[in-house]
Amino acid sequence: MDYMEWFAARLAELRIEKGVSARDMSLSLGQSESYINKIENHRTMPSMAGFFYICEYFGIEPADFFNVNSRSPKKSLEILSEIEKLSPIQAEHILSVIKDLGAK
Repeated sequence: MDYMEWFAARLAELRIEKGVSARDMSLSLGQSESYINKIENHRTMPSMAGFFYICEYFGIEPADFFNVNSRSPKKSLEILSEIEKLSPIQAEHILSVIKDLGAK
C-alpha cells in the first residue's frame, strides 16, 4: 500500500466533505496557501503536530482519520452523540431505520 497516496486521498475526502478548498484549509491551519495542496499532491507529509492540527480542524480524533470504514467520521460522532441521549427503545428504532436505509 502506498501510504502517502492513501493519506492524501483521505485528506482530500474529508476536506471535500467539509466543503472547504485546499487553500482555505491551509490558511485556517496557519500555513502557506499551498500546504494542503502539497500534501494532496504527494509532495510532502505533515509533521505529527501538523497531523493533529488537521484532525482538530476536522473535529475528529486521529483514530477517526485512519478509520477507513467511516467516510464521514465527524457526522458519525455527531449521530452517536445524539443517539446516546435517547431511550433504549428510541435508539432501537433509529437502528432499524439505519439498517433499512443501508439495505437499499
